[in-house]
Amino acid sequence: MTVSGESSKSPNLRLAILILAAGEGSRLGGYPKALLKKDGDSLLKHFVQSIQTLEPLETLIVTGFYSDQIEAEIKLIKQFVASPITWVKNLQPELGQASSVRLGLESLRSDYDVLTIALCDQPSIASTEIEALLGQFNQRAANQEIILPMVNGQRGNPVLFSRGVINQILSIPGMVCRPYMNEHPELVKSFTTDNKAYLMDVDTQSDIQKLGLDPI
Repeated sequence: MTVSGESSKSPNLRLAILILAAGEGSRLGGYPKALLKKDGDSLLKHFVQSIQTLEPLETLIVTGFYSDQIEAEIKLIKQFVASPITWVKNLQPELGQASSVRLGLESLRSDYDVLTIALCDQPSIASTEIEALLGQFNQRAANQEIILPMVNGQRGNPVLFSRGVINQILSIPGMVCRPYMNEHPELVKSFTTDNKAYLMDVDTQSDIQKLGLDPI
């Protein structure tokens, strides 16, 4: 399968960011992970401010559970950043992350070349990690359209996708990224790295302590 005709190998890639922030945080006792704080600021604010150096065309945040609180935080963040930030609410977040991914893909509006799909609860992910994914994309083989970080044999996040692949995914009703990647491994470039930031996320109270976040 070839989709590379719809993507760019230029170093000056037009970047869009999709942030998934719709979860219930049930293992935290019911708490919005995007609003967990590090040094007094939310994880969402830390990440969005960090990626401003990449000048994204669009940052789209999918909310769901706790949408009112997260959307209020987004409105505050917008005052401190230059790039466009929008959000869309998943009205059925109980259907799981795949429903938020699909809604997010369908809601993107910018003329981007590549899309990074990020989680809201990875406190060590910042512009450096996204830049590394972009560098791998620029060094990919002709038919590689997805950059997947791999740390000690484990899949990491965020993942980078070409616009061509996203268009292919959207052309299939109900399709989302993970099963598409499984069906088309030839499109995936594994980015083997020792950077554990790609694996570290927050699920439990012990994770909050381990990752040095503010207590809740």
